[in-house]
Amino acid sequence: MIRDGADILDIGGESTRPGALALSLEDELARVLPVVKEAVGLGVPVSVDTYKPQVMQAVLDLGADIINDVWALRWHDGLGQARAPEVIAAHRACGVCLMHMHRDPQTMQVYPMQGDVVPQVLQFLDHSAQVLIELGVEKTRIMLDPGIGFGKTVEQNFALLARQTELLQAGFPLLAGWSRKSSLAGMAAGAECGELLSPQQRLAPSLAAALMAAQRGASVIRVHDVKETAQALKVLHAIRSVAATPTHPEGPTYS
Repeated sequence: MIRDGADILDIGGESTRPGALALSLEDELARVLPVVKEAVGLGVPVSVDTYKPQVMQAVLDLGADIINDVWALRWHDGLGQARAPEVIAAHRACGVCLMHMHRDPQTMQVYPMQGDVVPQVLQFLDHSAQVLIELGVEKTRIMLDPGIGFGKTVEQNFALLARQTELLQAGFPLLAGWSRKSSLAGMAAGAECGELLSPQQRLAPSLAAALMAAQRGASVIRVHDVKETAQALKVLHAIRSVAATPTHPEGPTYS
């Protein structure tokens, strides 16, 4: 992935796709720790996708750089308040990505959000970030993720992309995760007849969504197909570079 152009490695041991069952703490640690231990020596920032504070602490102790949490540090085991914010605040250097998720993986697509999702997502993410700032976490350590596919309808997901610049009003960098999402399944030529793209067939729409997200201000694009996405983003970078260079620089004016 690094050779293909990845700037960050994101490692996770538990699936959070719609309907996914929770993984025990012991199983998640057994899956994640050996990989993180080796990945921190590869020369790029390592992000760990987890919501359990015990896993956060363990991977940060190994040298992980970023915690990527679909629960935005709200999860708790039922025995008390969430402890994840304190883990992040105590580290003093790690980055953290706070994602918006409606309900939980078991119910989020059964009972998706209602109404205009953009202001709701913006309010939630801004509040989550302010909680961390009040604990002493520097603003520069925080990134936000609108949570494409996490408790939203197809139309709501595309609204978050179309109006993504509104989410920048919170003043934090954005992560966009459109790769292979089910909202892209209906991009098949025969969609009107019920044909849907499988996850492995969603490369083209994933690239299109990634480019649109980057154009609309996303700072990080989370993907499965690293090489192809890196190539597509290089095209966008080349266009931006040309656009930023005046074709006819203004010279002195004589009269």
